Amino acid sequence: MERRPVLLVLDLINEIVHPDGKYAADGYCEQVAERGVLERAATAISRARAAGIPVIHVVVGFSPGYADWPAGSELFASARDGDRLVLGTWGTRIHDSLRPADGEPIVEKRRVSPFFGTHLDVLLRNLGVNTLLLTGVTTDLVILSTARDGHDRDYHVEVLEDATATDSQEAHDAALKVIARTATVSSVARALPA
Repeated sequence: MERRPVLLVLDLINEIVHPDGKYAADGYCEQVAERGVLERAATAISRARAAGIPVIHVVVGFSPGYADWPAGSELFASARDGDRLVLGTWGTRIHDSLRPADGEPIVEKRRVSPFFGTHLDVLLRNLGVNTLLLTGVTTDLVILSTARDGHDRDYHVEVLEDATATDSQEAHDAALKVIARTATVSSVARALPA
């Protein structure tokens, strides 16, 4: 089967990965910096564009007033309590080092998985892709959910592990062990050679 990939850039938004973001103190920003995730994601984006591979950016957030916020979610409780992840604000903007090119889709999601309640699968089907290359945060939540949901939609999934992070190295490593059951754990250099 011919490999027809798309690069998904997941939740690399200011609120989570910028030092001034409201989640910076939760360990995400530190791990992203230590692991060089923004630099490697930028390399992945550049190589994908040069190879003609589509790039889709995904951002998590909620409408002002939080009408679409999941009230029963412990995970998202701090978003509303801390006035975080409001769509259309600096916090939900993609980090400047990864700015989308003209015409690159941006998918807004309101849950962990980028497939839930979004048009992502329609975009992927219309692009005719069969392989998802994943980069972003968080390895144990978003990357894991995307890998599983992508697998169950019959995509081949490759996680660019050196361009992903979560709030600790331990959680990252544990998530990769689970991810490896339904996806290929790869790297930017292997998935997108120069």
